[in-house]
Amino acid sequence: MSSWSVVSGGEAQTLELGKKLGRLLQRPALILLQGDLGAGKTVFARGIARGLGVDPEIPITSPTFTLMNHYQARLDLYHFDLYRLSDSDELIELGFDDYAYGSGVTLIEWPEKLDNPGTPGLWVNLKRIDEERREINFFLQGETNQELIAVLQEICHFYQRNNLSKAEGI
Repeated sequence: MSSWSVVSGGEAQTLELGKKLGRLLQRPALILLQGDLGAGKTVFARGIARGLGVDPEIPITSPTFTLMNHYQARLDLYHFDLYRLSDSDELIELGFDDYAYGSGVTLIEWPEKLDNPGTPGLWVNLKRIDEERREINFFLQGETNQELIAVLQEICHFYQRNNLSKAEGI
């Protein structure tokens, strides 16, 4: 499993990291966002949306009550928030697998509700260090996706060039 970590100095850096990831994605991807309430999952998701080309006028919010928001972009974005998921049958009714393994980028907040820690994809764990800083850990789970490894390496180089804090490389 490939992994990499950075420390974000604040919301703007977390957003920029998500934008960079979104700009670099060229194929469908499943991205699973973990972290406590307030860790920055939705900020990171907003960055990915902007990087994919979602219109800046469209607000990117966590779909806590609707379970999924769909945004049209260069690659369609399907943003799930499973925090209030009470029954996995709700996901079946939504056609979750079609989105998660379809033709767009699927973001899942609270993926632990899937009850499958082995779900293949890019796992992103955001941990609060203090009021501003977040440690962001990336893990590739399942089949080695060479494109995502290249994307993570590019993000690592981006952080090095811009003197942002990098905890460890791939």
